[in-house]
Amino acid sequence: MPDFIHIHPSDNVAVALHPIAAGTEFMGITAKADIPQGHKMALKALAENDQVVKYGFSIGHAVAAVEPGEWVHTHNMKTNLSGEIEYTYNPKISHPAPLPCPTFRGFRRHDGKVGIRNEIWIIPTVGCVNDVAKALVRENQDLVTGSIEGLYTFTHPFGCSQTGEDHAQTRKLLAALTRHPNAGAVLVLSLGCENLTHEQFVAELGEYDPNRVKFLTCQAVDDEYEAARAILEELAQFAGSFQREEIPASELVIGMKCGGSDGLSGITANPTVGRFSDLLVAMGGSTVLTEVPEMFGAEGFLMDRCVSEEVFRKAVNMINGFKNYFIRHNEVVYENPSPGNKAGGITTLEDKSCGCVQKGGSAPIMDVIGYGDAVTTKGLNMLYGPGNDLVSSTALTAAGAHMVLFTTGRGTPFGAPAPTMKIATNTPLATKKSGWIDFNAGVVADGQRTLDEAGADLLALVLEVASGKQTKTEQKGYREISIFKDGVVL
Repeated sequence: MPDFIHIHPSDNVAVALHPIAAGTEFMGITAKADIPQGHKMALKALAENDQVVKYGFSIGHAVAAVEPGEWVHTHNMKTNLSGEIEYTYNPKISHPAPLPCPTFRGFRRHDGKVGIRNEIWIIPTVGCVNDVAKALVRENQDLVTGSIEGLYTFTHPFGCSQTGEDHAQTRKLLAALTRHPNAGAVLVLSLGCENLTHEQFVAELGEYDPNRVKFLTCQAVDDEYEAARAILEELAQFAGSFQREEIPASELVIGMKCGGSDGLSGITANPTVGRFSDLLVAMGGSTVLTEVPEMFGAEGFLMDRCVSEEVFRKAVNMINGFKNYFIRHNEVVYENPSPGNKAGGITTLEDKSCGCVQKGGSAPIMDVIGYGDAVTTKGLNMLYGPGNDLVSSTALTAAGAHMVLFTTGRGTPFGAPAPTMKIATNTPLATKKSGWIDFNAGVVADGQRTLDEAGADLLALVLEVASGKQTKTEQKGYREISIFKDGVVL
């Protein structure tokens, strides 16, 4: 197993692929101290204010003199970032060569959309009916038969006592989940006196199939459990009519997310997902990249790949709009990375962001979409959303992602409404948390697979999951949502 990786020829640091003992040599440099896995060692002498270069990109500057072989981290380097940045469009676009398109076994809906699961979803329009929704799930599991693969609800505290943009975002997000093709049928469950009225929801939802989507207002019936059971039986009859069939992989939409990142995220798991993304795009499929605050400092990897100046302007507005969101709340724009990220070897936001955007591979960015909006353009898309794991994974699902690929160096058990595949950055995590991890990209650091090979392996697993293989989070029933909020609660 190699000791370090020198990611880019211009880098003046190397990254430890496993815990390194003082005295270990790499590229003629001797480590002056023990260096934890994922952390950086200086390959050259750095004076105060010299740039620290990783991924071929400055990730901050030295705040003191650093000798070759020294550990480089928060004690001797800091971020370069501050405020908004003026961007210019210098297109560097390379479309991947088309590849043959394999198939998976999914569900073709009546409107032509495709699902990779055939489930019944209960969507509460307001937090007041959360426990009713959970009881309905518990008490009606007998309806999960034949081709129906599950009955789930996604509870939340909103739908009432919200105003303005928050109220609109809740309405938009819940309607988007109702349209998701992984749900063969949906019960929209209301209380009856909430701000999010039935009329508002129907208007937001737009055209729908009344056989697939049905509504129940609890205050309007004597016994909501009896009324819901009758509706769920009808929905189960409808959902049960769908069967798996061969569908081209070009119809897949895959969300890409990272959380609990470490110093290997940008070296193993994220670029493995990037290789997968390029493969799927070359087959005519779609991928979605979000976590806007974790693009800060790495915009250069993305902006020039926008397919047109119109898409570039959308990307600029998304990045600067999110910075303004921080500023409006009197928060420091670059208050990142987290303590866990730092413990894993990530020192600055540039360091984290340069690793994060590796998930986007090298394909052109075809569109930039808003929170709650659906992917409508084939290829790589960017989505407005925060870094928060639950909020951004929910947003990816609402955008139409059939599945979420979630890379992690520290480990996390949660699942989104869409199947959530956990990808480990390192083998010790994959071994320790085998009940959480679906795919081990640590084999890249171990020298067992190249990034290209790992990307192809990941594609094969994605097709298996799309055809019905459950992820570890699905096996445990871990599914939840979190809705983006930016306002008062009445």
